[in-house]
Amino acid sequence: MIRFILVVIFVLSFLILSIPILLVEWLVGKKNPVLRDRSSKAVIGWAFRCITFISGTKLIVRGQEHIPGDNAALFVGNHRSYFDIVLSYSLFPGITGYIAKKEMLRYPLLRDWMRNIHCLFLDRDNIKEGLKTILKGVEEVKSGVSMCIFPEGTRNKVNDTFLPFREGSFKIAEKGGVPVVPMTIVNSAGIFEDHLPLIRRATVIIEFGEPIYINDLDKGLKKSLGAHVSGIIAENYFKIKEELPEVRSAGAALR
Repeated sequence: MIRFILVVIFVLSFLILSIPILLVEWLVGKKNPVLRDRSSKAVIGWAFRCITFISGTKLIVRGQEHIPGDNAALFVGNHRSYFDIVLSYSLFPGITGYIAKKEMLRYPLLRDWMRNIHCLFLDRDNIKEGLKTILKGVEEVKSGVSMCIFPEGTRNKVNDTFLPFREGSFKIAEKGGVPVVPMTIVNSAGIFEDHLPLIRRATVIIEFGEPIYINDLDKGLKKSLGAHVSGIIAENYFKIKEELPEVRSAGAALR
């Protein structure tokens, strides 16, 4: 419970104490949006690393060499935990936003920081508004800003399973002309969701797969791109799970 309380205190303190920084970021963005993007990324990256440290999470990262370094990409991952964003954000080399649910707009300050790092807010119940968000995502990747999306549409609440990947999620990569980078996340729910409301030490593995260039796929795979990428992530997930007993032992040693 102590870790949970410390994380909550840190998050609330950060949001309140960063109000002047948000103002400065807004002023900087008026004249130099690129500088604002870089500084916001640095601030949020620092905050997420602090949360990772406070929670006692050990992160193992694989396959970063697969991330295209010269252009934007669409990062696609499975989703089990709020910590998926906290852990993955600092791993992206360039400016990267997330496709988030529109309900996040309820939270002042948090939504402002999310906008600063190019997050977009998706209305999952309104097809027309959802399409507008996807088109904004296309504009972002065309301008060089990568996007990260969890195509299951919500956090999957059952370990070792995958909800269907929504095909519309991949329109950002298709229309934007950028590669899809599969991102497999293993054991992130071991931090929090598996034992609410406790936060416990856990070892999490994030593995980036080889980029998928949609134009190089045959028509069949293009039509079922969601299922194809989900299959890649699921295959990697269970390969990693074979090693997880050793990883759990390493994580247990941290307690």
